[in-house]
Amino acid sequence: MSDLAALAESVTVDPWVGHPQDYHVFHRFLERCSELPALTTAVCWPMSEVALRGALEAAEAGLIEPVLVGDGEAMRKLAQEMGVSVEGLPVVEAASESAAAQASVDLCRSGKAQAMMKGSLHTDELMRVAMARDTGLRTSKRITHVFVMDTPAYDRTLLITDAAINIEPDLEDKVHIVQNAIDLAHALGIPEPKVALLSAVETVNPKIASTLDAAALCKMADRKQITGGILDGPLAFDTAVSEKAAAIKGLVSPVTGKADILVVPDLESGNMLAKQLEYLGGAQLAGIVLGARVPVILTSRADSAATRLTSCAVAALLHQAQQCGQS
Repeated sequence: MSDLAALAESVTVDPWVGHPQDYHVFHRFLERCSELPALTTAVCWPMSEVALRGALEAAEAGLIEPVLVGDGEAMRKLAQEMGVSVEGLPVVEAASESAAAQASVDLCRSGKAQAMMKGSLHTDELMRVAMARDTGLRTSKRITHVFVMDTPAYDRTLLITDAAINIEPDLEDKVHIVQNAIDLAHALGIPEPKVALLSAVETVNPKIASTLDAAALCKMADRKQITGGILDGPLAFDTAVSEKAAAIKGLVSPVTGKADILVVPDLESGNMLAKQLEYLGGAQLAGIVLGARVPVILTSRADSAATRLTSCAVAALLHQAQQCGQS
């Protein structure tokens, strides 16, 4: 039987993953934030309607206390056109995207802001400043990104990493990527997340680098070099999220079919996976940057205000967990 025949058989036998037919994750995050203090958040360059509305709605929901960083006059004009008001909100003047990025980072470095939220500027513009070695938000951890997914096709919170920052991570990078995601899962209420290290196959193949990395990461978890989660890999996407697919392939693992975290081989595969789930699978997603001095709410310029709202909730929960850890 050819590889294609085996794939066709798998699709025919197991076309679906059992699911609750509705969104079921994000509202829990918002509910948990109802008793938390609002995060003082530097909102960097909210110069589009969706970016400004996302910040204002997050403020109205009690998630953040926004400090708007950008062209104050243009923001007030935009707010007037939208039929909302920014009066009474602190504004830090910045004449350009790069100046707004630096001002936002400075607010976080000085302790005047507890989080940073991307507005309508390009991700590269913001992260170039945030990741500067001496003047940015770096810590001893590597800066990584996680998409937090709420999909009607899966009955668990699903974290995908790294799909936005680390382009072609090596093994050392992936240790940070995995550990950061596990720590975020704890903050979101998943005490022992199941981590699927994704590849195209479930066996170690010297010609596929991601399978070698997956095997090494699993052994590192066995040796407590990575803690707080259960790792397995390499796993293909179907066996990570479907117990039936895993059974067909004869895989026995506490992770198969129950993955909470999907660790992708590189940025391209992760970004495509997350957006396929969003646009074709009906998933909602929130974006957060980890490993920096403060949570960085990193959303796409095309994301809705609702997505930005949930991303703020994730940042608030992460901040709470970090404060509890420090204390």
